[in-house]
Amino acid sequence: MSSPATQTEKPAQAPGKPHGKPHGKPQRMARPEGLSPLAFVLDEHSMRGKDIIGIEELSAAEIVLILDVAAKLKANKFDATQTLFAKGQTLTMLFEKPSLRTRVTFEAGMTQLGGHAINVESKLGERETIADVGKNLERWVDGIMARTFEHATVLALAANANVPVINGLSDKEHPCQALADFQTLIEHKAAADGSVKGLKMAYVGDSNNVSNSLLLTAATLGVDFAMGCPQKYEPQASIWMKALELAKVSGATLTLCADPHQAVSGADAVYTDVWTSMGQEAEAAEREKIFAPYQLNAKLMQSAKADAIVMHCLPAHRGLEITDEVIDGSNSVVFDQAENRLHAQKAILALVL
Repeated sequence: MSSPATQTEKPAQAPGKPHGKPHGKPQRMARPEGLSPLAFVLDEHSMRGKDIIGIEELSAAEIVLILDVAAKLKANKFDATQTLFAKGQTLTMLFEKPSLRTRVTFEAGMTQLGGHAINVESKLGERETIADVGKNLERWVDGIMARTFEHATVLALAANANVPVINGLSDKEHPCQALADFQTLIEHKAAADGSVKGLKMAYVGDSNNVSNSLLLTAATLGVDFAMGCPQKYEPQASIWMKALELAKVSGATLTLCADPHQAVSGADAVYTDVWTSMGQEAEAAEREKIFAPYQLNAKLMQSAKADAIVMHCLPAHRGLEITDEVIDGSNSVVFDQAENRLHAQKAILALVL
């Protein structure tokens, strides 16, 4: 993947939190002997100690770095001399929501990197303040991953813990999912030089945390992004305006329309997600009626390129937002996306811990 020009300004950190956290020298393995495609991960660089709160706070160069490391970790998965970048370190995983992919991939990722993960399931802020949770955890562990309802919870943890905080999902963004998705897009659709500039990704259905992160990543990397969704279910104005700013720099074209066929027209990748996210269960019946025309089925796929890939972050409600024929079809890469959650998150962990 071609690397954009390095930006001179560092992304803003959470209020009250310095860049590069003073939590002591991490216990890192010795540099691999001989030529290593991953030796640079051991060097101090701009992402060490950084929070991963959202795509919105990552520069193009940082996204490219994460994706490059993810690809190299995937290629060297079974070579311990290339992969133990969290040796002796511990990650706390905080879950307010049920999880399959996030739980397993972060825990497996820490194990494969030579570290350890601790799972904690709790509604944060009830038993004790979020600030106190962060101030406790920073004394014990090297990093925190939080899968929460409110984005403010992740921000509060980041503001009060001097170890890296990673957003494993919030109501605003799902950055780890988007990074895994773009790793998958690169694997299947990138040009010979690894570039994805000029590709078109179409997203149909409900605007949510996943679509927010996809939109921002596409706008940052120069991927055209078209979103087909009903009125009143468009992206938040602040997210859309931020994406437009990023697109001016990258050259990406962003389109928002109510017609799913228009959105999907000529797409290289077609993406959908559930119509009812966790916490919206009371709206499920109404949402099924509203989003029925946006089902990702064979007819809708005819508007995309013949070799367009089908994407879904899972879990899928088969027969609602996507049909069995499409999700199980030859163009589907949904399980490649799921696999790449492991590698993209390992890259994040290797870079920030």
